[in-house]
Amino acid sequence: MLFLFLRNKPKTMRYFLRKLLGLQISIEHKPMQRKKEVMELDTICELHAQKEAIDTKNGTLDMKKFLIAGLGNIGPQYANTRHNIGFKILDALAKEADLSWETVKLGNITTYKKKGRTLILLKPSTFMNLSGKAVKYWMDKENIPIENVLAVTDDLNLPFGAFRIKGKGSSGGHNGLKDIQEILSTGKYPRFRFGISDAFSKGGQVDYVIGEWTAEEESQLITQIPKSIAAIESFALAGLDNTMNTFNG
Repeated sequence: MLFLFLRNKPKTMRYFLRKLLGLQISIEHKPMQRKKEVMELDTICELHAQKEAIDTKNGTLDMKKFLIAGLGNIGPQYANTRHNIGFKILDALAKEADLSWETVKLGNITTYKKKGRTLILLKPSTFMNLSGKAVKYWMDKENIPIENVLAVTDDLNLPFGAFRIKGKGSSGGHNGLKDIQEILSTGKYPRFRFGISDAFSKGGQVDYVIGEWTAEEESQLITQIPKSIAAIESFALAGLDNTMNTFNG
């Protein structure tokens, strides 16, 4: 009961802890070591107060819940484009698991439960360049820790069909990842990059990225999308490190 009273009175809590630990003394008449101890205690109290504020605002983070954000652009004209591989992979997962999409704030979502884990699948409706707003909103709403967020996106720097799963990194010039990094104020969040290669001539990047898959690419997606689904499930069930070791190539 005493702690519950003190938690909302930071200054009183500092005084109480100093008194309890024998630190409520006149600093200027004691050695520098004692002054250092008092400063350290103040820091501990401040960090505790900050943690309590976060917990009060957002609730307890759910370590068994994951946010899988497939990045892409909304609209039928983008549905079968390379840039929308994030949407395509999540659509395939939802279909395989017989899930239905629901239109909600900032996107479409569906919930996938597997072996005690809950995966919130998200397709942002903000368009690619503003993906961070949707990711942050659903992270906060579902109390999902940043290490349980996985952004699924295309990558020009990887050969077609190759995977690269990492726990942190730069945007690599990808506007969707760039916006997520800016909104979250960090690049330390997991991402799944699906290679679309850079098989375009000079000046043709935009048309290539928002262009549709070739017949040859479509035939290879038949095998690579199921592997992508397996990697997403592994991320939630086996963890990031095991997933990287198994699927990166």
